[in-house]
Amino acid sequence: MAESMRGLHRSHRCTEVSSANIGEIVTVMGWVQKRRNLGSLIFIDLRDRSGILQLVFNEETVGKEGYEKAESLRSEYVIAVTGKVEKRSAAVNENLKTGDIEVIAEDIRILSESETPPFQIEENSQTKDEIRLKYRYLDLRRPDIQKNLMLRSKVAYLMRDFMMKEGFLEIETPMLCKSTPEGARDYLVPSRVHPGHFYALPQSPQLYKQLLMCSGYDRYFQIARCFRDEDLRADRQPEFTQADMELSFVDVDDVLEVNERLLKYVFKEAIGVDIQLPLPRMPWQEAMDRYGSDKPDTRFGMELHDVSDIVKGCGFSVFTGAIENGGSVRGINAEGQAAMPRKKIDKLVEFAKGYGAKGLAYLAVNEDGTYKSSFAKFMTEEELAALVAAMGAKPGDLLFFAADKNKIVWNVLGALRLELAKDLELLDENQYNFLWVTEFPLLEWSDEENRFMAMHHPFTMPMEEDWDQIDSNPGAVRAKAYDIVLNGTELGGGSVRIHQDDIQEKMFEVLGFTKERAHEQFGFLLDAFKYGVPPHAGLAYGLDRMVMHMVHADSIRDVIAFPKVKDASCLMTQAPGTVDEKQLEELFIKATEVE
Repeated sequence: MAESMRGLHRSHRCTEVSSANIGEIVTVMGWVQKRRNLGSLIFIDLRDRSGILQLVFNEETVGKEGYEKAESLRSEYVIAVTGKVEKRSAAVNENLKTGDIEVIAEDIRILSESETPPFQIEENSQTKDEIRLKYRYLDLRRPDIQKNLMLRSKVAYLMRDFMMKEGFLEIETPMLCKSTPEGARDYLVPSRVHPGHFYALPQSPQLYKQLLMCSGYDRYFQIARCFRDEDLRADRQPEFTQADMELSFVDVDDVLEVNERLLKYVFKEAIGVDIQLPLPRMPWQEAMDRYGSDKPDTRFGMELHDVSDIVKGCGFSVFTGAIENGGSVRGINAEGQAAMPRKKIDKLVEFAKGYGAKGLAYLAVNEDGTYKSSFAKFMTEEELAALVAAMGAKPGDLLFFAADKNKIVWNVLGALRLELAKDLELLDENQYNFLWVTEFPLLEWSDEENRFMAMHHPFTMPMEEDWDQIDSNPGAVRAKAYDIVLNGTELGGGSVRIHQDDIQEKMFEVLGFTKERAHEQFGFLLDAFKYGVPPHAGLAYGLDRMVMHMVHADSIRDVIAFPKVKDASCLMTQAPGTVDEKQLEELFIKATEVE
């Protein structure tokens, strides 16, 4: 039977009790982690969010009734215990913060009983994700998940602290917005008051923060919830948290400088990691050419080599055909892996096909200087030697080559170098390699839409020196856009925004917007820009991704209290669910059954 809290006050969390409290009476409360009955003594490991404390029950100090209560305890019972702090009578437990003390119980109340949980509440649980997420309220009791969420809370606090000191104002922007279908798919919210009309949940506070710059707030900051109806991956959720900012009267260097100091402060205070400033910068084109990715992991080498010039006249049609079609031939060197079994190489070929490759050519340089290759018979000894030299290969190395359009070659080799790095254990998770990737293309061609699309969004400022190519060669125009990358993950990104009417109008024209359509979607922003708008720029971090790296989690689900699974559903609450007809009628919506 559960007892009341009446007259009780918790004096300490479990690990707030220390050897400094020896001889004091304390009251602690929490969950029963473990019970050990040694006949005349009962030991209870009490757990709360701070950690574990050992309680000792004997009839002499706690009385017969108290001892019987202690005997009845099971895992996850919630109890309150008052007792005296003493030095441990048995050996010290070096693994516990409170391992040198124990509390000799003098009074116990059972505040709540518990059924046997469907899995044990312990660190590094091996329980299947589906069960953990169905009982997420129990999973959240696990010490490792609790540590993650406590760190996340600290990171949010540190960010706010830094931003306030730097003159940023925290301003909330609306959750019910107008749908602007450029970019990812919106989550729509029907309006009861305006039949047939819909709000959208924000994909980011982008337009509002630009309006705040028009309104003179100078430096805005917000830890904002954002929503995107897109397919999920390990580092994506349908709803996520952005640390979002916008600054007036700045250019690229100003934004990068304040954010470098922010990162240095947060990583030092949160996890004790010293970041050396300034952070390295790399133009987008260089990142793609060297790493095959605009979010390169620079903790290891294995960089891409463009060997198109070396092989353009060879007898291997896969190589020459790719070059003739405007593509390239590039390779990576897996050093010391020449003896890799054929079975493993075949597996990597299949892996490459998953990233758009038609195949993957390989060449092993044996220790005796001979070659084992999938294409050697199509090339002369001289051509092979030139290729090996261009790749910087030595005896014992294994070379992989992709030949296709640049985009596919980058994708394939960028993914392959990461896969090999994992396989060969080249990744040090305690190394934090930050990198600014800058000078992104302003536009990218979409075969699906048969037009240029904004690589970031339609308000991104082009680089002034490229603007004269906007009509003749729009794909060559670079943007004043920048991403902050950590160990191969894009932590955040932003850009300088367009604040001149003529550039914005031209940008809409290039994106295929008529004046009417541009006004229909973004009229309120374009109107605001008629009344004096300062040059402005911004950036947003994925807070979940940042914390995921800090705690070395494999998925952002481990740093979000109540995450969704792959199909964007919640196993615990069963959301999304059906609603009754009356609710739909009020919203003037009819749901049609799908076969």
